[in-house]
Amino acid sequence: MTSDSKKKRRKHLLIVAVIIVLMPFLMILFSNGLVHNTSHNKIFSKMDEIPTNDVGLVLGTSSRSKSGNENLFFKYRIEAAAKLYKAGKIKHIIVSGDNHIKYYNEPRDMMNALKAKGVPPEAITLDYAGFRTLDSVIRCKEVFGQNSYTIISQEFQNERAVFLASKSGINAIAFNAEAVSFDYSKVTYLREYLARAKAVLDIYVLKKKPKFLGEKEHIQLS
Repeated sequence: MTSDSKKKRRKHLLIVAVIIVLMPFLMILFSNGLVHNTSHNKIFSKMDEIPTNDVGLVLGTSSRSKSGNENLFFKYRIEAAAKLYKAGKIKHIIVSGDNHIKYYNEPRDMMNALKAKGVPPEAITLDYAGFRTLDSVIRCKEVFGQNSYTIISQEFQNERAVFLASKSGINAIAFNAEAVSFDYSKVTYLREYLARAKAVLDIYVLKKKPKFLGEKEHIQLS
């Protein structure tokens, strides 16, 4: 192999190595742009602007932070859901979250918090198999029979949830709960970049389905 050939080979290998290193970052940038562009016009922050739906879907999170204090993500989602219900923007609320162990029950905690805000128990349905955002979004259609509904969470998760709904043939909009500062939970916000890349892979490559579906449940609207 000549000297020129060796140089060209090294250059080629270097280019390939750079591409391999950059691929994950490019995937993250692409995914974040795609998620935002798909969902941004279906997300609302003002009560008087959001359309009315029969059902609101509250995405689950722990009621307590790792330090044991009240989780502001949880608090603000509950407040937003209660306000939507009392304003007549939704008639029924599905609380969807994780209940994979006996002593960790996000749906139950959300229900109790909503009841404390004046939402009647008959207007609340518990979804115990909302292990991921994708599970919550698709189960709302496949298990609870809702093809048009309002997602309730913070804006960063709302964008991803609406993206997942849109790409799954679901007509969902979202209402932004009060934002939580970046300093409050840096990990949550940084993790979202990876979650969006995973969401894109789940839809277009892995064709991911919810962990559990099960029998259909009827929502009784008041």
